[in-house]
Amino acid sequence: MRLVAATTNPGKLREIESILAPLRLEIVPVSTYPGLPEIEEDGTTFEENAVKKARLTAETTGEAALADDSGLEVDHLDGAPGVYSARFAGEPKSDAANNAKLLKLLEGVPWEKRAARFRCVIAVAVPGGPMLTAEGTCEGYILYELRGAGGFGYDPLFFVPEFGKTFAELPPEVKNRISHRGAALREIKEKLTEFLKLRG
Repeated sequence: MRLVAATTNPGKLREIESILAPLRLEIVPVSTYPGLPEIEEDGTTFEENAVKKARLTAETTGEAALADDSGLEVDHLDGAPGVYSARFAGEPKSDAANNAKLLKLLEGVPWEKRAARFRCVIAVAVPGGPMLTAEGTCEGYILYELRGAGGFGYDPLFFVPEFGKTFAELPPEVKNRISHRGAALREIKEKLTEFLKLRG
């Protein structure tokens, strides 16, 4: 089965390919289909956005499609940036600007009030078949400064106490094991396994 990953983010694509590898699916990026219209993420929840992206990508390509929507929820900011994580600092999208805005908003906020989590919802739409969804979270804290050169997005600020490192400092295989997207992908992998068995 071919699975179109509705993302242009190479970091996300690597995580998807790595975790779903045992299913032996042909995973292709959405860029394989040039000219597809960009899908507006106008939902108020991660699930709404993921389901919309998966459904429209499946409809336009005629193939099964996987989409995710994920973001950072900071308790002190009442769950912001949330679904607006990618464009937190406005257009054009910029990891550096988003991180700078987050640090500015948390200036002077003590460590115990900097709790945050990454949340991810993954949806897989199968033409003529079901819509599968899965959710994962990873708890942590927002640092006072950027640390680490790996990862993407808010990874250099997201500190995982269990490992004493930020997402950007962790080796990819460790991040995949504990991340919100990793958790959601493992759950979707189980659902896809069952679906493929039923499909024969």
